[in-house]
Amino acid sequence: MAALGWLTPRRRSATALSVLAGEAAAEAARKSSLPAGGSTGTAPVTTEEPEPAFPVVGDERAAAFFDLDNTVMQGAAIFHFGRGLYKRKFFQRRELTRFAWQQAWFRLAGVEDPEHMQDARDSALSIVKGHRVSELMSIGEEIYDEYMADRIWPGTRALAQAHLDAGQKVWLVTAAPVETATIIARRLGLTGALGTVAESVDGVYTGRLVGEPLHGPAKAEAVRALAAAEGLDLARCAAYSDSHNDIPMLSLVGHPYAINPDTKLRKHARALDWRLRDYRTGRKAAKVGIPAAAGVGALAGGTAAAVALHRRRR
Repeated sequence: MAALGWLTPRRRSATALSVLAGEAAAEAARKSSLPAGGSTGTAPVTTEEPEPAFPVVGDERAAAFFDLDNTVMQGAAIFHFGRGLYKRKFFQRRELTRFAWQQAWFRLAGVEDPEHMQDARDSALSIVKGHRVSELMSIGEEIYDEYMADRIWPGTRALAQAHLDAGQKVWLVTAAPVETATIIARRLGLTGALGTVAESVDGVYTGRLVGEPLHGPAKAEAVRALAAAEGLDLARCAAYSDSHNDIPMLSLVGHPYAINPDTKLRKHARALDWRLRDYRTGRKAAKVGIPAAAGVGALAGGTAAAVALHRRRR
């Protein structure tokens, strides 16, 4: 486990459990990471605009950190994972009903309800207790294809690709289980993932967490620990999220971005002149007061839009 001495001064909102969860996530992420640039091999996007390009090509001390739920993917990964486990008879219909209700709330409200998220995590821990990590990883691959692959926001994926094309590492940062997050990161060609670490002994889940869920301040601690281990300059890094719960993580980097933001994050981002982008439907975007992004249906077009996003503030 990482030493606390790794970390630079942190906000007082971080608890000892947040630090433990963050360091555990950073350690797990480094063990499963891919080389910078991912596996896509797409050529860097160029532009004729006179201002300096961002992301900066070849800046090895810069990286990008992306929240997962409602930022990279529509809905919450843990709920999609729950659907897949129900299909494989890991639990009963009444538990699926609770998962479905929580997912419906998430989609309609567009924000994370702490009680719902905690309940979902407690349920997931009880469900996987006694199962092998390798078994859940194998099932997770199948669940990604069944429920998650077609829910990736092309616009956000293009933003991540812009960093990869610049030779930078790109990490998911999520409260979802690190195993699930790692599968998603690998499928998208990203470097790796920081996620909630469930305790396992001899490859079998115990039903307990290491620290606490990677949520709120714990995400910032994970990014801080990973940056220290990787030799990153956070002032040159970027972070992307939809939720005001991730303000600690967004505030940690030099280039924060609000993607599909909830009302509180939108207000905070505008007050601090952070960049904004919304990839939801026109109706949903109108509801939260941000123009919908054009051309989200094509990844190639989205990559060009991603570069443009980095060059202007709304």
